[in-house]
Amino acid sequence: MLTGIAWLIIAVIVLRFDLVSVTAVGLLLGAMFLVGALDEFMIASSRARWRWAHVVMGILFVAGAIWAFLTPFGAFWALAAILGLLLILSGSFHIITSIHARDVSCAWWLGLIAGILETFIGFWASQQIVPAQAALLLVWLGLLALFRGIFEIVLAFELRTAQQP
Repeated sequence: MLTGIAWLIIAVIVLRFDLVSVTAVGLLLGAMFLVGALDEFMIASSRARWRWAHVVMGILFVAGAIWAFLTPFGAFWALAAILGLLLILSGSFHIITSIHARDVSCAWWLGLIAGILETFIGFWASQQIVPAQAALLLVWLGLLALFRGIFEIVLAFELRTAQQP
């Protein structure tokens, strides 16, 4: 529940930025990668299936966080350049895991919608017009944090309901 609320706060902060605050967004991107890595490692510790994929994603998120903290301005533009591939891979992973979870979670469709949007935006981000990439990165970060926050809050309520007899 707490990480879901934190993701929603990050979404509000990111969606209020303009294109001038690229360095601040680069630092926030590093923080988001760090939180994402923590989430992936927590998921990997509790799930036997797809554990390896969550560990790999966690390691990639840690590497991205280190890079973003060392060079936030450069990280913003470099990550905007490779954002398309990351979004396509992440979106595909979210689509697969949400379809797999439809028997055990009534909120599986949230992951499916997020995965489809991530994949679509990934193809759009692959274009090479830099101002569009900057705006896209700001919107993507905000929407990703928003979807992740909503998903984690819904998941927290589902887990609480499942624990009650």
